[in-house]
Amino acid sequence: MAKQLLGKEVTAALNERIKTDVATLNAKGVKPTLGIIRVGERPDDLSYERGATKRCETLGVEYKKYLLPADVSQDELLKVVDEVNNDNNIHGVLMFRPLPKHIDQTLVENALAAEKDVDCQTDASLGGVFTGKKVGFPPCTPQACMEILDHYGIDCTGKKAVVIGRSLVVGKPAAQMLIKKNATVTTCHTRTIDMPSVAREGEILIVAAGRAGVVGAEYVSPGQIVIDVGINVNEEGKLCGDVDYAAVEPIVEAITPVPGGVGSVTTSVLVGHVVEAAMRKFA
Repeated sequence: MAKQLLGKEVTAALNERIKTDVATLNAKGVKPTLGIIRVGERPDDLSYERGATKRCETLGVEYKKYLLPADVSQDELLKVVDEVNNDNNIHGVLMFRPLPKHIDQTLVENALAAEKDVDCQTDASLGGVFTGKKVGFPPCTPQACMEILDHYGIDCTGKKAVVIGRSLVVGKPAAQMLIKKNATVTTCHTRTIDMPSVAREGEILIVAAGRAGVVGAEYVSPGQIVIDVGINVNEEGKLCGDVDYAAVEPIVEAITPVPGGVGSVTTSVLVGHVVEAAMRKFA
Protein backbone atom coordinates (compact mmCIF):
# COMPACT_ATOMS: atom_id res chain seq x y z
CA MET A 1 0.00 0.00 0.00
CA ALA A 2 1.41 3.37 -1.03
CA LYS A 3 1.89 6.20 1.41
CA GLN A 4 -0.66 8.95 0.90
CA LEU A 5 0.90 12.38 0.49
CA LEU A 6 -1.93 14.30 2.10
CA GLY A 7 -2.35 17.94 1.25
CA LYS A 8 -3.86 18.83 4.61
CA GLU A 9 -0.59 18.13 6.41
CA VAL A 10 1.34 20.31 3.99
CA THR A 11 -1.28 23.05 4.21
CA ALA A 12 -1.19 23.05 8.01
CA ALA A 13 2.58 23.57 8.06
CA LEU A 14 2.41 26.21 5.32
CA ASN A 15 -0.37 28.07 7.12
CA GLU A 16 1.69 28.33 10.29
CA ARG A 17 4.54 29.95 8.37
CA ILE A 18 2.11 32.35 6.72
CA LYS A 19 0.56 33.35 10.06
CA THR A 20 4.01 34.15 11.44
CA ASP A 21 4.76 36.43 8.48
CA VAL A 22 1.33 38.08 8.76
CA ALA A 23 2.02 38.86 12.41
CA THR A 24 5.38 40.39 11.46
CA LEU A 25 3.69 42.59 8.85
CA ASN A 26 0.85 43.57 11.19
CA ALA A 27 3.41 44.70 13.78
CA LYS A 28 4.68 47.14 11.14
CA GLY A 29 1.17 48.39 10.40
CA VAL A 30 0.90 46.45 7.14
CA LYS A 31 -2.20 44.43 6.28
CA PRO A 32 -1.36 42.03 3.43
CA THR A 33 -4.16 42.26 0.88
CA LEU A 34 -5.17 40.26 -2.19
CA GLY A 35 -6.90 41.95 -5.11
CA ILE A 36 -9.26 39.64 -7.02
CA ILE A 37 -10.23 40.54 -10.59
CA ARG A 38 -13.06 38.43 -11.99
CA VAL A 39 -14.76 38.92 -15.34
CA GLY A 40 -18.12 37.16 -15.56
CA GLU A 41 -19.33 34.33 -13.34
CA ARG A 42 -17.75 31.07 -14.49
CA PRO A 43 -18.61 28.34 -11.93
CA ASP A 44 -14.99 27.21 -11.58
CA ASP A 45 -13.88 30.81 -10.97
CA LEU A 46 -16.54 31.26 -8.30
CA SER A 47 -15.50 28.03 -6.61
CA TYR A 48 -11.81 28.98 -6.52
CA GLU A 49 -12.70 32.48 -5.36
CA ARG A 50 -14.66 31.09 -2.40
CA GLY A 51 -11.73 28.91 -1.42
CA ALA A 52 -9.24 31.74 -1.77
CA THR A 53 -11.26 34.26 0.26
CA LYS A 54 -11.96 31.70 2.98
CA ARG A 55 -8.24 30.91 3.24
CA CYS A 56 -7.46 34.64 3.39
CA GLU A 57 -9.88 35.05 6.26
CA THR A 58 -8.37 32.09 8.10
CA LEU A 59 -4.84 33.44 7.77
CA GLY A 60 -5.50 37.11 8.49
CA VAL A 61 -5.06 38.31 4.91
CA GLU A 62 -7.51 40.88 3.57
CA TYR A 63 -8.96 40.92 0.07
CA LYS A 64 -10.72 43.29 -2.27
CA LYS A 65 -12.84 42.15 -5.22
CA TYR A 66 -13.11 43.79 -8.62
CA LEU A 67 -16.11 42.13 -10.26
CA LEU A 68 -16.77 42.93 -13.91
CA PRO A 69 -19.47 41.78 -16.35
CA ALA A 70 -18.59 39.24 -19.05
CA ASP A 71 -19.08 41.91 -21.72
CA VAL A 72 -16.67 44.40 -20.11
CA SER A 73 -14.57 46.26 -22.65
CA GLN A 74 -10.83 45.70 -22.83
CA ASP A 75 -10.18 49.35 -21.97
CA GLU A 76 -12.35 49.12 -18.84
CA LEU A 77 -10.53 45.98 -17.73
CA LEU A 78 -7.15 47.61 -18.31
CA LYS A 79 -8.27 50.55 -16.15
CA VAL A 80 -8.97 48.13 -13.29
CA VAL A 81 -5.57 46.49 -13.75
CA ASP A 82 -3.96 49.94 -13.65
CA GLU A 83 -5.92 50.72 -10.50
CA VAL A 84 -4.66 47.67 -8.62
CA ASN A 85 -1.13 48.26 -9.87
CA ASN A 86 -1.15 51.73 -8.32
CA ASP A 87 -2.91 50.82 -5.08
CA ASN A 88 -0.20 50.51 -2.43
CA ASN A 89 -2.64 48.74 -0.12
CA ILE A 90 -2.96 45.77 -2.51
CA HIS A 91 0.09 43.51 -2.47
CA GLY A 92 -0.94 40.63 -4.71
CA VAL A 93 -3.44 40.23 -7.53
CA LEU A 94 -5.33 37.18 -8.80
CA MET A 95 -7.03 37.66 -12.16
CA PHE A 96 -9.22 34.79 -13.27
CA ARG A 97 -8.61 33.27 -16.68
CA PRO A 98 -9.52 32.56 -19.40
CA LEU A 99 -10.81 36.02 -20.17
CA PRO A 100 -13.69 36.47 -22.65
CA LYS A 101 -12.69 36.00 -26.30
CA HIS A 102 -13.20 39.66 -27.18
CA ILE A 103 -10.32 40.59 -24.87
CA ASP A 104 -6.63 40.24 -25.73
CA GLN A 105 -5.71 38.07 -22.76
CA THR A 106 -1.94 38.28 -23.28
CA LEU A 107 -2.08 42.08 -23.38
CA VAL A 108 -4.15 42.31 -20.20
CA GLU A 109 -2.07 39.74 -18.33
CA ASN A 110 1.15 41.58 -19.07
CA ALA A 111 -0.37 44.89 -17.99
CA LEU A 112 -0.30 43.54 -14.42
CA ALA A 113 2.67 44.66 -12.32
CA ALA A 114 4.98 41.65 -11.98
CA GLU A 115 5.64 42.32 -8.29
CA LYS A 116 1.91 41.82 -7.62
CA ASP A 117 1.54 38.83 -9.93
CA VAL A 118 1.00 36.05 -7.38
CA ASP A 119 0.00 33.30 -9.85
CA CYS A 120 2.52 33.77 -12.69
CA GLN A 121 0.22 35.44 -15.19
CA THR A 122 2.82 37.77 -16.70
CA ASP A 123 5.69 36.91 -19.01
CA ALA A 124 8.01 38.57 -16.49
CA SER A 125 6.94 36.18 -13.72
CA LEU A 126 7.35 33.18 -16.00
CA GLY A 127 10.80 34.47 -16.87
CA GLY A 128 11.55 34.55 -13.15
CA VAL A 129 10.72 30.84 -12.89
CA PHE A 130 13.25 30.01 -15.61
CA THR A 131 16.01 32.42 -14.53
CA GLY A 132 15.68 31.85 -10.79
CA LYS A 133 15.28 35.58 -10.18
CA LYS A 134 12.63 36.85 -7.78
CA VAL A 135 10.48 38.49 -10.42
CA GLY A 136 6.83 37.93 -9.59
CA PHE A 137 5.91 34.45 -8.38
CA PRO A 138 5.72 30.93 -9.81
CA PRO A 139 2.33 29.41 -10.66
CA CYS A 140 0.55 28.24 -7.52
CA THR A 141 -0.16 24.68 -8.67
CA PRO A 142 3.40 23.56 -9.50
CA GLN A 143 4.59 25.42 -6.40
CA ALA A 144 2.11 23.31 -4.41
CA CYS A 145 3.74 20.19 -5.90
CA MET A 146 7.14 21.40 -4.67
CA GLU A 147 5.71 22.15 -1.22
CA ILE A 148 4.45 18.55 -1.01
CA LEU A 149 7.85 17.13 -1.98
CA ASP A 150 9.58 19.37 0.56
CA HIS A 151 7.15 18.64 3.38
CA TYR A 152 7.52 14.89 3.03
CA GLY A 153 11.30 15.09 2.81
CA ILE A 154 11.55 13.87 -0.76
CA ASP A 155 15.00 14.89 -1.97
CA CYS A 156 15.03 15.46 -5.73
CA THR A 157 18.81 15.73 -6.06
CA GLY A 158 20.08 13.30 -8.67
CA LYS A 159 16.66 11.73 -9.12
CA LYS A 160 15.03 11.06 -12.47
CA ALA A 161 11.79 13.03 -12.68
CA VAL A 162 9.12 12.81 -15.37
CA VAL A 163 6.47 15.47 -15.94
CA ILE A 164 3.44 14.56 -18.05
CA GLY A 165 2.14 17.78 -19.56
CA ARG A 166 3.83 20.83 -21.05
CA SER A 167 1.46 23.70 -20.35
CA LEU A 168 2.76 27.05 -19.15
CA VAL A 169 0.40 26.74 -16.17
CA VAL A 170 1.79 23.49 -14.74
CA GLY A 171 3.98 21.26 -16.90
CA LYS A 172 6.79 23.56 -18.03
CA PRO A 173 7.11 25.46 -14.73
CA ALA A 174 7.03 22.19 -12.76
CA ALA A 175 9.85 20.78 -14.90
CA GLN A 176 11.93 23.91 -14.35
CA MET A 177 11.28 23.87 -10.60
CA LEU A 178 12.38 20.23 -10.43
CA ILE A 179 15.58 21.15 -12.27
CA LYS A 180 16.15 23.82 -9.63
CA LYS A 181 15.90 21.01 -7.09
CA ASN A 182 18.67 19.21 -9.00
CA ALA A 183 16.50 16.52 -10.56
CA THR A 184 17.11 15.22 -14.09
CA VAL A 185 13.84 15.96 -15.85
CA THR A 186 11.99 14.51 -18.84
CA THR A 187 8.81 16.16 -20.10
CA CYS A 188 6.16 14.04 -21.81
CA HIS A 189 3.41 15.36 -24.07
CA THR A 190 0.95 14.27 -26.75
CA ARG A 191 3.74 13.62 -29.24
CA THR A 192 5.83 11.48 -26.88
CA ILE A 193 6.46 8.00 -28.27
CA ASP A 194 5.68 5.14 -25.87
CA MET A 195 4.89 7.46 -22.97
CA PRO A 196 4.26 4.65 -20.45
CA SER A 197 7.84 3.36 -20.79
CA VAL A 198 9.22 6.87 -20.36
CA ALA A 199 7.01 7.51 -17.32
CA ARG A 200 8.07 4.25 -15.67
CA GLU A 201 11.69 5.43 -15.62
CA GLY A 202 10.92 8.39 -13.39
CA GLU A 203 11.58 8.13 -9.68
CA ILE A 204 9.30 11.15 -9.32
CA LEU A 205 6.27 11.42 -11.59
CA ILE A 206 4.20 14.62 -11.82
CA VAL A 207 1.03 14.18 -13.85
CA ALA A 208 -0.71 17.21 -15.39
CA ALA A 209 -2.23 15.59 -18.45
CA GLY A 210 -5.68 17.17 -18.21
CA ARG A 211 -7.53 13.90 -18.73
CA ALA A 212 -9.25 11.85 -16.05
CA GLY A 213 -7.53 8.57 -15.18
CA VAL A 214 -5.27 8.61 -18.23
CA VAL A 215 -2.24 7.36 -16.25
CA GLY A 216 -2.73 3.72 -15.34
CA ALA A 217 -0.65 0.85 -14.02
CA GLU A 218 1.45 0.64 -17.21
CA TYR A 219 2.86 4.14 -16.50
CA VAL A 220 4.32 3.40 -13.08
CA SER A 221 6.86 1.20 -11.34
CA PRO A 222 7.63 0.22 -7.74
CA GLY A 223 9.32 2.89 -5.62
CA GLN A 224 7.89 5.86 -7.52
CA ILE A 225 6.59 9.09 -5.99
CA VAL A 226 3.47 10.18 -7.90
CA ILE A 227 2.07 13.72 -7.73
CA ASP A 228 -1.35 13.96 -9.42
CA VAL A 229 -2.21 17.52 -10.42
CA GLY A 230 -5.42 16.67 -12.28
CA ILE A 231 -8.88 17.69 -11.09
CA ASN A 232 -11.67 16.14 -13.11
CA VAL A 233 -15.25 15.04 -12.60
CA ASN A 234 -15.93 11.42 -13.55
CA GLU A 235 -19.10 9.86 -14.91
CA GLU A 236 -20.38 9.39 -11.37
CA GLY A 237 -19.99 13.10 -10.66
CA LYS A 238 -17.06 12.57 -8.30
CA LEU A 239 -13.73 14.39 -8.32
CA CYS A 240 -10.82 12.38 -9.67
CA GLY A 241 -7.31 12.97 -10.88
CA ASP A 242 -5.38 12.32 -14.06
CA VAL A 243 -4.06 9.15 -12.42
CA ASP A 244 -6.13 5.97 -12.13
CA TYR A 245 -5.62 5.85 -8.37
CA ALA A 246 -7.01 2.34 -7.85
CA ALA A 247 -4.66 0.90 -10.46
CA VAL A 248 -1.55 2.89 -9.53
CA GLU A 249 -1.67 3.05 -5.72
CA PRO A 250 -0.80 -0.65 -5.11
CA ILE A 251 2.37 -0.32 -7.20
CA VAL A 252 4.04 2.96 -6.22
CA GLU A 253 5.74 4.05 -3.01
CA ALA A 254 3.74 7.26 -2.42
CA ILE A 255 0.94 9.17 -4.15
CA THR A 256 -1.21 12.25 -3.73
CA PRO A 257 -4.96 11.57 -3.58
CA VAL A 258 -7.60 13.53 -5.51
CA PRO A 259 -9.29 15.24 -3.80
CA GLY A 260 -7.09 15.93 -0.79
CA GLY A 261 -3.73 16.34 -2.50
CA VAL A 262 -2.26 19.13 -4.63
CA GLY A 263 -5.48 21.13 -4.91
CA SER A 264 -5.81 21.54 -1.17
CA VAL A 265 -2.32 23.08 -0.98
CA THR A 266 -2.69 25.48 -3.91
CA THR A 267 -4.89 28.02 -2.14
CA SER A 268 -2.45 28.37 0.75
CA VAL A 269 0.37 28.84 -1.76
CA LEU A 270 -1.61 31.69 -3.33
CA VAL A 271 -2.16 33.41 0.00
CA GLY A 272 1.46 32.79 0.91
CA HIS A 273 2.54 34.59 -2.25
CA VAL A 274 0.43 37.61 -1.28
CA VAL A 275 2.13 37.73 2.10
CA GLU A 276 5.56 37.27 0.54
CA ALA A 277 4.84 40.13 -1.87
CA ALA A 278 4.12 42.35 1.13
CA MET A 279 7.22 41.07 2.92
CA ARG A 280 9.41 41.91 -0.09
CA LYS A 281 8.13 45.47 0.06
CA PHE A 282 8.08 46.10 3.79
CA ALA A 283 10.18 43.54 5.65
